[in-house]
Amino acid sequence: MRILGLVSATHDSGVALLENGVPELVLEEERLDRIKRTKRFPKGSLRIALGPNLERLKEVDVITTPWDLSRLRWTFARAVFGRLPWSLSFLLQSSHTTQENEIVLLNNVLRRKFRRQLGITELPPIVNVSHHDAHAAIFFVSPFEEAAILVMDGFGDDASTSAYIGRGNRIERLWHTGIFNSLGIVYTFVTKYLGFNFSDEGKVMALAAFGGDTYVNAFRELIRPTPDGRYQVNFDYFSYDAFGELRPFKRRFIETFGPPRLPGEELTDRHRDIARALQVVTEEIVLHMARDLRLKTNATKLCISGGVALNCVANARVLEEAGFERVWVPPCASDTGAPLGSTLWHYHQTLGRPRCMELTHPYYGPTYSEKDIRDALAVAHLTGERLSELELLERVARDLAAGRIVGWFQGRSEMGPRALGNRSILADPRRAEMKDIINARVKHREPFRPFAPAVLLERASEFFHIDQPDPFMTLAPRVREDKKHLIPAAVHVDGTGRIQTVERSANPRYYGVIETFGRLTGVPVLLNTSFNQQEPIVETPSHAVSCFLRSGLDVLVLGNYYVTRNGQSRIVCDLNEVAT
Repeated sequence: MRILGLVSATHDSGVALLENGVPELVLEEERLDRIKRTKRFPKGSLRIALGPNLERLKEVDVITTPWDLSRLRWTFARAVFGRLPWSLSFLLQSSHTTQENEIVLLNNVLRRKFRRQLGITELPPIVNVSHHDAHAAIFFVSPFEEAAILVMDGFGDDASTSAYIGRGNRIERLWHTGIFNSLGIVYTFVTKYLGFNFSDEGKVMALAAFGGDTYVNAFRELIRPTPDGRYQVNFDYFSYDAFGELRPFKRRFIETFGPPRLPGEELTDRHRDIARALQVVTEEIVLHMARDLRLKTNATKLCISGGVALNCVANARVLEEAGFERVWVPPCASDTGAPLGSTLWHYHQTLGRPRCMELTHPYYGPTYSEKDIRDALAVAHLTGERLSELELLERVARDLAAGRIVGWFQGRSEMGPRALGNRSILADPRRAEMKDIINARVKHREPFRPFAPAVLLERASEFFHIDQPDPFMTLAPRVREDKKHLIPAAVHVDGTGRIQTVERSANPRYYGVIETFGRLTGVPVLLNTSFNQQEPIVETPSHAVSCFLRSGLDVLVLGNYYVTRNGQSRIVCDLNEVAT
């Protein structure tokens, strides 16, 4: 049984290919078309999944999408016609974009795009899976036989927050909120209010650590916990249910919090304090729901998914305070995982197939050959020295210990929005100034945003207040007081670190470089940030070479090949000979 999951028309366009319950490929189109959160039809991803001419499409039994059209049409109709005449603005706004119409007519749109863009006229059956069901289905590859499941995002086809219980190969939805009663939408619109883009919620989460409590009590009036373990958005402050992006806030919001910040305008204490209020109240609401789920389901394990699940600070509080023994968040919690979730739901929930695997690593993207690497180096006129495994680990660890910044490109790319050791930039966390150096020379990010510490799993509790694995960088536990001075570049201003625990079995080479660095320095932790520069994470060797040449990286590692600035603009004869 081969199932192709597909997201198109909405952000995070991409594909997933599931074979007998096991992911064969998970890939976001942005990695190929180089447009962050792209909405384009995933032609490139489909060609990688199914062959250059989609010749393997005949092997696909069914195509799944993470949108239930019947639910969506009913929700959209109620949103428009239930709020007339004010919702005319919402409808007018939607007519200027294709997203809403393309989702509502999704199956026909997909058939048309396959025909016009790829020349494919015959498709397997298309099955529509509810959006939140697709997010919840990640439970099927979790480490748990039974768990509560909390799905939170902007909105799906009929909900913005949903609670489930998962047991074996069955999932049951317990409750859900309407699409406008949305924790995710509030976070997104306040992110925009603070002068950031709609995909910049992570920036606001980081900024919140620098704020004070000036507006926390006022913000508690905007989103209130309810006795049934849920919450209610206060629409005395918001009007996005009728006016969408045209007018998301009512006068009361502006009177309480002041005028919005313009993009590029200087950040003030007021902006930092509003970010903190948003984050604090979000954490309180998520914690309120998680505690209620723990009480009512009696589950000791929790899965969290949906875009709000990328809030690693909130997730850490849930782990610490909600009463669950373990909390698991997948690497593709956002809509990057929706294609995979739709395939899992159909395979297990609809067809009743037994569970057969656990997601222990995120490396389900394409892989590239040594010839691909040599070709990319030769085109750029770069010297690449091929090293043995031991030589490579020792040399890179010494480079890192000496303060050099390393672009690290290995194996199959990671699924999801975060680099997790195969498309990463690595650096020494012991140097307090390293974050600023990386920002100045490579990333050019806002100075308030932290970088992530990657730590050997068996040493994680020694440095952080955590006693479970977190291989997907989804939790931000507190750094232990007696270890902060050892890894100052990895400690955020609030004393937390968005960790990634690394197991040898999941990624031997990534584990090996951290282990070797630890042996040299006594600190089994590396600074890890995504391998990119104001762009999607690099996918191919050519992308990595381009980023290396455009940035201030000191070292580039592509598979077994080691490149330094000394090798730039020099053609190596043997590389060119192999490439040709």
